[in-house]
Amino acid sequence: MPKLKWTDSEEIAIRLYEKMPDQDPLAVRFTDLRDWVIALPDFGDDPKASSEAKLEAIQMAWVEEKQSQ
Repeated sequence: MPKLKWTDSEEIAIRLYEKMPDQDPLAVRFTDLRDWVIALPDFGDDPKASSEAKLEAIQMAWVEEKQSQ
């Protein structure tokens, strides 16, 4: 299975929701979000390649995932 990259925002959001279903994604600081993404077991991208835009895309996908449940 290929490792997750920063651009896999929807899949990352699903994993974060599964790990922390009660967490409000809009209350998460980007520094924490970055750390949580890097800590995912199947994340394999360069930690230095994160950006505010990529983190925001993950955050918004997480919001959508939480709302769809």
